[in-house]
Amino acid sequence: MSASTPDTAPEPALPATLAEIREDFLALPERERLQLLLEFANELPDLPERYASAPGMLERIEECQSPVRAFAEVDGDGVVHFYATAPAEAPTTRGFASILAQGLSGLTVQEVLDVPDDFPMSIGLTRAVSPLRIGGMNGMLTRAKRQVREQVSARG
Repeated sequence: MSASTPDTAPEPALPATLAEIREDFLALPERERLQLLLEFANELPDLPERYASAPGMLERIEECQSPVRAFAEVDGDGVVHFYATAPAEAPTTRGFASILAQGLSGLTVQEVLDVPDDFPMSIGLTRAVSPLRIGGMNGMLTRAKRQVREQVSARG
């Protein structure tokens, strides 16, 4: 293969909100990143009533030690909304859920599917939180993408 022909397609740009979140984390010294994650935990959006009254509609995230439930919903216009619930006594997990709720909601289907699978590893928290917690965020993102694909497929 010649030097001018790339062997892989370029990565799509990270959506603006997720890029800004990543930049905010990476701009901080490592010891302050956990505090920002805890601030996100306090900003987890409330569930819409249709999910708050029927939390079983949200999928359990098995990779999380805490009882976390999440669902990525594609509306009639092809816009994704990510909803999650996590207990207050699990602030790091709640923070990760909030990052995804804020970062994925409002994106198109393709933008969600294009989010790099390693996004949770890219925000500079791998030494501040346990690998198990990062795995939980990976689980949330993986499920969100699968749920989006399933809804698009079901619509034909």
